[in-house]
Amino acid sequence: MQNTEILVLSSSSMANTTQDPFYFILTGIPGFEAYHIWISIPFCCLYTISIMGNTAILTVIRTEPSLVQPMYLFLSMLALTDLGLTLSTLPTVMQLLWFNIQKISFEGCFSQFFFLHAFSFMESSVLLAMSFDRYMAICRPLHYATILTNSVVSRMGLAILCPCVLAVLPSLFLLKRLPFCRSHLLSHSYCLHQDMIRLVCADIRVNNWYAFAVVLLIIVMDLLLIMLSYTLILKSILGTASWTERLRALSNCLSHMLAVLVLYVPMVGVSMTHRFAKHAPPIVHVIMANIYLLAPPVMNPIIYSVKTKQIRQGIFHLLFQRKMH
Repeated sequence: MQNTEILVLSSSSMANTTQDPFYFILTGIPGFEAYHIWISIPFCCLYTISIMGNTAILTVIRTEPSLVQPMYLFLSMLALTDLGLTLSTLPTVMQLLWFNIQKISFEGCFSQFFFLHAFSFMESSVLLAMSFDRYMAICRPLHYATILTNSVVSRMGLAILCPCVLAVLPSLFLLKRLPFCRSHLLSHSYCLHQDMIRLVCADIRVNNWYAFAVVLLIIVMDLLLIMLSYTLILKSILGTASWTERLRALSNCLSHMLAVLVLYVPMVGVSMTHRFAKHAPPIVHVIMANIYLLAPPVMNPIIYSVKTKQIRQGIFHLLFQRKMH
């Protein structure tokens, strides 16, 4: 009788661990837990640069009537996406580094997972829209103003937002229905799909195939179309008469090309690390993931502020006005 009661109690406690995961445990920088407060300084600087830089770009575009053009409207979409990506990870990363708060609720983790992946997909799609803008400006300049009107740009923004949000929702619901019966310890200081799915003790083939299809249809397809647009741009540039015109056209594309590299190089690096360096030290995976998530929001406002004269002048004008007041 006593053995039966023990068996019942143990089975009920197992059911609780498999069906009621109330929280996940986040991980900071493996092996450097004692130095988290010092490590928080560069992280805090990077988050500050991202928030201030992207906010400054949005403010300049909003306050300067001359910048209400497709190119700058797409840039404002990129800045909004970068802000969303930054604010998705900031709370958990900084509270872990500053206060060593490792626990995140089940619902909180899934909310972060949704916003993190949705904004990542949006970043790729916005860069695709910007490559189309560059293609139209260089290869079809006479049709640029008639095709890329402000209303068309707004519809393109909705066409970016809706598929990215709808693409993440099924993945979220597919993961949420599964039992988490293993350790609730995550490998990062935020909730990623590929990290959370390791903790599931059920058949995850549907989840994996769906995630693969989404990455293929959004990330890979966006990259291929961006490469196609630049192939057509390069072909058009090489057909121009003088080197001065070629250099001017390439200069107009330089900021966007750097933004594409800043997004996709770390993304490929993370994928290669997960695929070919599974047994590498945990800190390698953590560093690669942090570069992937922090590089675009930090570097994009720097790139566009340095390389785009109108944005640079607008920021100087904004700072000068504030000093005067």
